[in-house]
Amino acid sequence: MEALIDPALIANYVTFVVGEILLLILTICSLAAIFPRVFPKRLVSFSTWIDRTRWARNTWAMSAIFILTMADIVDMLSCLQPPHSTLNGSSVAVKLVAAVDDIGCMENPKYYSYIAVLALIATTMLVQVSHMVKLTLMVLITGANGVINIYSWRDIFDQYDYTRFGTQTASNVPSKYSMTVMIFIMMLCFYYFARHVEKLARTLFLWKIDVHDQKEKVYEMRRWNEALVTNMLPEHVARHFLGHKKRDEELYSQSYDEIGVMFASIPNFSDFYTEESVNNGGIECLRFLNEIISDFDSLLDEPQFRCITKIKTIGSTYMAASGVTPDVNTNGYNSNFKKEEISEKERWQHLADLADFALAMKVTLMNINYQSFNNFMLRIGLNKGAVLAGVIGARKPHYDIWGNTVNVASRMDSTGVMGNIQVVEDTSVILREYGFRFVRRGHIFVKGKGELLTFFLKGREKQGSFINGSSVTLPHQVVDSS
Repeated sequence: MEALIDPALIANYVTFVVGEILLLILTICSLAAIFPRVFPKRLVSFSTWIDRTRWARNTWAMSAIFILTMADIVDMLSCLQPPHSTLNGSSVAVKLVAAVDDIGCMENPKYYSYIAVLALIATTMLVQVSHMVKLTLMVLITGANGVINIYSWRDIFDQYDYTRFGTQTASNVPSKYSMTVMIFIMMLCFYYFARHVEKLARTLFLWKIDVHDQKEKVYEMRRWNEALVTNMLPEHVARHFLGHKKRDEELYSQSYDEIGVMFASIPNFSDFYTEESVNNGGIECLRFLNEIISDFDSLLDEPQFRCITKIKTIGSTYMAASGVTPDVNTNGYNSNFKKEEISEKERWQHLADLADFALAMKVTLMNINYQSFNNFMLRIGLNKGAVLAGVIGARKPHYDIWGNTVNVASRMDSTGVMGNIQVVEDTSVILREYGFRFVRRGHIFVKGKGELLTFFLKGREKQGSFINGSSVTLPHQVVDSS
């Protein structure tokens, strides 16, 4: 545009070419990080560094403003001055110019002031620059253009006013002053706008941080709640209560036809427990019991025991069940198949895993005895059958199972012998299919059930027969070498 206003001024072409080249370099360096496949790796690395470094990014933007401002100033200083004469002690522009076509920038000197306004707008657009830095740049741009308008271009603006208005009386404000005041007012407006935008940006940024912190606290609280609920309830039950479609008054209950139940107690722990001062009032005894129960819990993390769910502990008695995990449906067999489509051995695989878990508990307690020089012994009762599972309690909700199967398993524990796993005949028949060895105990009286034929489970004759063919040799297993 400046070249079109004053085509005869060579400086316009020079500043145009130099300014465009410098701005093109700045633009290419800025775009290299956006299109890394198009530009060389070094240029992309340099552009990425500029984009990630705050002071370099701001310096890069201010360089573009500096180039625009300097191009305008150079063009203004390069413009030819009109001839003038002195009349009555004042400088008066000559009315008649010999060659009108050679007037050039004198036809529209206000255009160069508008270029300065564009530089002010560009300064306002700097987002991550302090308002004081913006104000300094605006003052320098306004001051430079004001000095040129009032002093260097005073004759040009006088000639422009004389040509346009035909008079230089005081009734009209000279253009050199009006344009300078206009730039100054625009500077104040842009600065106020930039300051307002900066305040809004800071407020929004603080709000964003606050919202982000609140979201993190909500997510953290939700994770804690989920971990707490999952620790209190089985995972599939916890998902039911944490689900979005769950109603507060809804009662969770589920019936199972084929599950396994185990009760494992440490009868001689009551002899170990004492509240004497040497045991810190019984605290040391409870700490030791907690270590035993925790070691039992850690067994549940092993893959072969994934279908076993801990129900609760009652004193030194550990209660667990198999077949109630998400991968086993309400009837104790895999949910992807109907009951009629799979064999009985596959349906009761979880009961074999529960028996392995009972044997692993005995081995774990044996290791604890070896390290602590104690002689604790487990008395375990196993049973299989149908139960009803559910969660009860508005406060401290508790997951439990009920039914005749649970009662018989509890009686197998209470009527058992320390160091042995006692089962009824039906359970032993199923477990024999998985290679478990039994010793007949005989008929015993069970309260509420009468005489029941029971057996002691002694271990496996060979490796566990898992459905997927993989198994882990437990200490109680005898590997067939044939």
